[in-house]
Amino acid sequence: MPVYLDHAATTPMLPVARSAYVDALGLVGNPSSIHSQGQQAKRMLEESREVVAASLGAEPIEVIFTSGGTESINLGVKGLYWARQTGGLVPGAGSGSAASRPVVLIPGGEHHATVDAVEWLARHEGARVVQLPVDSLGRLDPAVLAAALELHGASVALVSLLWANNEVGTVQDVAALAAVGRAAGVPVHVDAVAAYGYLPLSFAAVGADALSVSAHKIGGPVGIGALVVARRSVVEPLIHGGNQQRVRSGTQDVAGAVAFAAAAALVPQPGGERTEFVAELAQLRDRLIAGVRAAVPDAVLRGDPSPAGRLPGNAHFTFPGCEGDSLLFLLDMQGFSVSTGSACQAGVPEVSHVLTAMGVPDDEARGALRFTLGHGTTAAEVDALVAALPAAYAAARKAGFADRVPVSAPRS
Repeated sequence: MPVYLDHAATTPMLPVARSAYVDALGLVGNPSSIHSQGQQAKRMLEESREVVAASLGAEPIEVIFTSGGTESINLGVKGLYWARQTGGLVPGAGSGSAASRPVVLIPGGEHHATVDAVEWLARHEGARVVQLPVDSLGRLDPAVLAAALELHGASVALVSLLWANNEVGTVQDVAALAAVGRAAGVPVHVDAVAAYGYLPLSFAAVGADALSVSAHKIGGPVGIGALVVARRSVVEPLIHGGNQQRVRSGTQDVAGAVAFAAAAALVPQPGGERTEFVAELAQLRDRLIAGVRAAVPDAVLRGDPSPAGRLPGNAHFTFPGCEGDSLLFLLDMQGFSVSTGSACQAGVPEVSHVLTAMGVPDDEARGALRFTLGHGTTAAEVDALVAALPAAYAAARKAGFADRVPVSAPRS
């Protein structure tokens, strides 16, 4: 039977979410309609919004349903950027525009949805992207952010950063970083897609201006996510035509929201509620890390090695002397679904931009492999992977390296 260890890419839909989704698909009625069926849809939508908001430590009015994490990040980043321009820039006006606050600060190793969004702003809206250095664990020091904000002053439009790195699993001190942004009067957007469902999140306690999440990372359906926008914050919309939500137009996906809420009701809460799953997952992660180190002593754990400093389901290694892609394919042939830390475009292996930002040499970064655990992962599956690794690693080392290894664009 296949063993699925790529939950960071997407996690299987939970039975409770699947059941809620199927039931809600039978509902007839646009939630913007004023007849009784439309109002029933509206009630279900708003009840779902309340559940999602509670799971994020936010107010329901702050939750904007989107088509997923990528749209949420684009809306948060571009919307905050446009809202911060006080003159000389009309959103969508093109590369000839002059931004009044052109600087966007992001740490190295951000998700491609953020990197591509800010690069688009640079090409078309006059933005100037400044990438901040991270340490060898992939963490941004609040002092580094404070220095950058002081250096660039009033020209900074926003800061965008990950709550937890989707590749190596390192958790950021988001509250401290958001506090630095607030002190400078600069809005902070947080990409919490990888952290949601695995860490207790409180939007109110962190004090960020916007936060992005996705339902399919927590056992909900693909195709719906949320951007949380603080009451005090201003975000320019990406989509116009109806104004159904505070900063987003378009007929809302009631069935998706209902299923999203069913999964959101099970995520860990600040203060200790529903944390059994996370504790069990962390134990499995530690079992996997110890097993990999014993089976392949040359393997190097990447990201924060402390249990509290990394996502509970993440174990990211580099395996010297081989391509991560080769090791992935060899494990896949044995029924193990894992993820490589490098992307592959047109058959050309590429070094992970996350590991590059962390200072990992290219020849080491080429052997990256990410194992991510989630709902349904068992100790037997972890042990089976560990047992299969030595032979797969030996075969991958024998295959050696590909010839060309350019630095990659970010990946999911």
